[in-house]
Amino acid sequence: MTLLHEMVDGTAARHAGRVALVHGARSLTYAELCERSSRLATGLATLGVTRGDRVVVFLQNRPEVAEVALACSRLGAIFVPANPLLRSRQLQHVIEDSGARVLVTSQAALTAVSDLAARAPALSLVVCDTHSYEDLIRHAPAPRERAVVDIDPAAILYTSGSTGRPKGVVLSHRNLVSGAQCVSEYLGNHADDRLLAALPLSFDYGFSQLTTAFAVGACAVTVQFSTAAALIQEVQAQRITGLAGVPTMWAHLADSDWPADAAQRLRYITSSGGVLLQAVLRQLQKRLPSTSVFSMYGLTEAFRSTYLPPGELAKRPGSIGKAVPNQEIRVLRPDGSPCAPGEVGELVHRGSFVTLGYWNDPALTRQRFRPLPAPPNAGLTPEIAVFSGDRVRSDADGYLYFVGREDGLIKVSGHRVSPSEIEEVLLEVPGIVEGVAVGVADEVLGQRIVVGIVTAASDKAAIVEAVRQATRLQLPSFMVPAQICVMNSIPRNVNGKHDRAAVVAELNERMARGDAGVIDLRNPR
Repeated sequence: MTLLHEMVDGTAARHAGRVALVHGARSLTYAELCERSSRLATGLATLGVTRGDRVVVFLQNRPEVAEVALACSRLGAIFVPANPLLRSRQLQHVIEDSGARVLVTSQAALTAVSDLAARAPALSLVVCDTHSYEDLIRHAPAPRERAVVDIDPAAILYTSGSTGRPKGVVLSHRNLVSGAQCVSEYLGNHADDRLLAALPLSFDYGFSQLTTAFAVGACAVTVQFSTAAALIQEVQAQRITGLAGVPTMWAHLADSDWPADAAQRLRYITSSGGVLLQAVLRQLQKRLPSTSVFSMYGLTEAFRSTYLPPGELAKRPGSIGKAVPNQEIRVLRPDGSPCAPGEVGELVHRGSFVTLGYWNDPALTRQRFRPLPAPPNAGLTPEIAVFSGDRVRSDADGYLYFVGREDGLIKVSGHRVSPSEIEEVLLEVPGIVEGVAVGVADEVLGQRIVVGIVTAASDKAAIVEAVRQATRLQLPSFMVPAQICVMNSIPRNVNGKHDRAAVVAELNERMARGDAGVIDLRNPR
């Protein structure tokens, strides 16, 4: 199997009645998923979708996300999942930047997309919980020539950088299939597993819960994470054997009671998207004594880079592990030479997980996706690797430890947040002269967002309230600042840009002394 949909088709041919997807009381066998996605491919083709066209999916975790992804794979089209937490302005960017031909959404999300139709008149709108979507499914499957190969684009995942709007990372079929096979291998996944997909399917980490299940003919159960108690109840009710989460999610789950049968059945858990605190890890191990814990590191530009085997957790606290099978991770100095053990350098990933680059951004692609020197006298074309921008170090045994980012990217509960997106909203508030957004260390969230503003207005309380309202209205919940500080001036570096490190230092100092000028935006006064 080399294409995304072939992972499903192979199991459907061998074990038609095996359950592929569960959502609440609804289930789909592999044969049904194969049939519905084949019919949907024909239906999308009637809307004009063809090879290379983009189809944006703006949905909560539900089976239709998988159906659209597989239908796009059959057509050679490109699947573009949008985070269901996005507001209208961020969704508009995804649609316009990707040049989408179709938007698949739900009745509940129509308020967020209603004003987009006028801005994109060529965009076809398909609504899942009306006749619109099921009408497409009613089309008979059409035979198709195999015009797609494994290095062709399969998906675009939008991810934030430290500057500008989110960038679309282009993933090939090879990226998705080899990633699913590799991760399934080291997790020991098998056909009897039931994997809970609770993270948004717009994340590579979330979507991989589907692909790692499909790779071995297992069952994926889709839910939305709401509360720890509700998720644990789902783990128990659905007899879950594998669960993926981010550190914030694990902090809540570690503090919750687990039924004995659910804990006993849960074969493994995985954590990525930030550092799992040792205190949280120890509490999880008490709650789940029979469950293996895999700590992992990945980036959208290369899916999954490292993992730490459960047996190494106690010996190497804080480590993100070593390279996953069949991938190579290097720690390099700015001149490209390898770092010595203990020396901090940039994490560089080579192998089949390295994606195709950034959609519509060749300059950034050239910056982050660069050739590695070929071996001397090999006569080979230099291989393209991804330079992550993450700073790491290795110990004497080659195990890696995350140190930090080279840029100002903020990571909140596993989400990558661009400061400039928040600053754009701040500067639209009348009366704000200057604004900066930074990430401040937080034991639960990893980082929380704090903004500093400069204003000439005399009524500073009114400005703070305006910021509270504007950010809640125009930003997804994970991007809404937790605190605000009215500053006399914002520190700048020698290049005239915001000195984010100096801003963080000043904010930490003010918070440490209980400065009343640092105001909590989460609780109105």
